[in-house]
Amino acid sequence: MDVLLIVDLQNDFCPGGALEVPEGDAIVPLVNDLAEQFDHVLQTQDWHPEGHQSFASSHPSHDPYGVIEVDYGEQVLWPDHCVQGTEGAELHPDLDTTQAELIIRKGFRPEIDSYSAFYENDGETPTGLAGYLRERDIDTLYLCGLAADFCVKWSAVDGRKEGFDVYVVEDATRGIDQDGSLAAAWDEMNDAGVQVVSSDAALDLATA
Repeated sequence: MDVLLIVDLQNDFCPGGALEVPEGDAIVPLVNDLAEQFDHVLQTQDWHPEGHQSFASSHPSHDPYGVIEVDYGEQVLWPDHCVQGTEGAELHPDLDTTQAELIIRKGFRPEIDSYSAFYENDGETPTGLAGYLRERDIDTLYLCGLAADFCVKWSAVDGRKEGFDVYVVEDATRGIDQDGSLAAAWDEMNDAGVQVVSSDAALDLATA
């Protein structure tokens, strides 16, 4: 069984947001079209408390986009974004959430960031998504959303580690591309066995 997983399509990741992904809002119509064609749709939502450890503002001696060492490894320091209860944390207003059966909020633990839909960034603390999918007999994931080189990539790679077939819909995602991160992300996904497809191909496969 297939599912469409829409990753972090939120105001703060779209143009004008605190951590905007170039052209992040341009994918919304296509994502809506995809959602209409899938029987099962899930979403993720970045949901940080104020003062989150991943915020550069929590580390006055460091600038945004710098990197520090934390308990679970390297942590990029981001501008404050997707703070719980703010407009920036809300899903894009043009995103049709009618089909969404589940929204997984991630990054709500103050001391740990969370890119993946499956695990916090320590690689050990689960979100519960893998169990949910197995209970529903879902074995194939189609990913879209933001950003290709961070939360989409981490979700796709972890999905493969959990034994799911994973496709990333290339024209329904956009990347931040920080210091070559986008090209590296596509390479990492390919190495993990993630298949990169167009939206047309995704629909053909999902409805076959």
